[in-house]
Amino acid sequence: LQVVRDQISHCTVKLRQTTGLMEYCLEVIKENDPSGFLQISDALIRRVHMTEDQWGKGTLTPRMTTDFDLNLDNAPLLQSIHQLDFVQMKVSSPVPAPPILQLEECCTHNNSATLSWKQPPLSTVQVEGYILELDDGNGGQFREVYVGKETMCTVDGLHFNSTYSARVKAFNKSGVSPYSKTLVLRTSEDTQSEEQTLPFPVPLERSQLRRMSPFSSTLNLQPSFSGRSYFELRSSAHQLSLHSSLQSLNSAVDIKKMVAVAWFSFDPSSAHADIIFSNDNLTVTCNSYDDRVVLGKTGFSKGLHYWELSIDRYDNHPDPAFGVARIDVLKDAMLGKDDKAWAMYVDNNRSWFMHNNSHTNRTEGGITKGATVGVLLDLTRRTLTFSINEDQQGPVAFENLEGLFFPAVSLNRNVQV
Repeated sequence: LQVVRDQISHCTVKLRQTTGLMEYCLEVIKENDPSGFLQISDALIRRVHMTEDQWGKGTLTPRMTTDFDLNLDNAPLLQSIHQLDFVQMKVSSPVPAPPILQLEECCTHNNSATLSWKQPPLSTVQVEGYILELDDGNGGQFREVYVGKETMCTVDGLHFNSTYSARVKAFNKSGVSPYSKTLVLRTSEDTQSEEQTLPFPVPLERSQLRRMSPFSSTLNLQPSFSGRSYFELRSSAHQLSLHSSLQSLNSAVDIKKMVAVAWFSFDPSSAHADIIFSNDNLTVTCNSYDDRVVLGKTGFSKGLHYWELSIDRYDNHPDPAFGVARIDVLKDAMLGKDDKAWAMYVDNNRSWFMHNNSHTNRTEGGITKGATVGVLLDLTRRTLTFSINEDQQGPVAFENLEGLFFPAVSLNRNVQV
């Protein structure tokens, strides 16, 4: 590169000199005095010929060729290669140790289970995350329910009165740890006496249970009335009373194994800001004339569930809606306006079913102050049915339901439930 740079400098000077000579010749040709031109013409011609002869003699010939003479001295490298020696180092695997389940922090509430775990105290291996697995509640295969960095997880929508096995493992870039010890959890049954185990709706002589909590869910009724709902029993030719039917079955079936009562309330944390709560979150109204949505705290994904809502106040004939919804349902519109809610909205004369803003099955019969709206969610048959004052309202409202559903209500300031 240095040689090429020197040649470039030499050629540049040569070009500058030749350009200057050309410019001088042009000025001489412009001379108007013939005698003055003849005085300098011979010397100028000789200078031009000399410059022309010297221009092509080595000045423009490259002093370096494109073929460089390169010599690679590889002797030191060959010597280093011959001196190499390999030693296999055996070290312990850097995968994490199995997590430890913290039994004192693991618990169940209704049909939710909370699991907590930690790394062993002496473990120094870095952990990138954890994988929590749960079986199906019937001793079936485990499935992943959580993957992440947290060391605590709450799983909603489990089956009531069921036994689940849980285990957790840790992972990092090197691999996955062995499983922790398996923890067995049982979801709530919440049956304290035979008085509280009667299926829906509670007979009049046992209405004290209904007054205790308008939001109770009764489950696992299908063993006692296989293939038939309560509403079908009421309209049968035999006019069977539910109470007497249970009495006749009592000798063959243990009632306490058939029915469980799950207590829950409205959820302020997920409700619209206009919803007003009272009575330990069992009573709600609204401070807006627009419809607002509020959900129950407990979600259901399996089993048979029934709950009732009492209309405490009903002014100016509004259209409250009752049903079930996903946790991410719209909170600032009537229940059923989007595809995440399945509802019945009703006024003082008639009702409609609504899902994804589609209105179907107009049915005569409405609500007034003191009326009771029942919601029957059968996730075994995957159906949703409604009642008003213990009489079925319309046909089966919705079918093919699957997933996690929360009790839901939409109302405005003219209604309190």
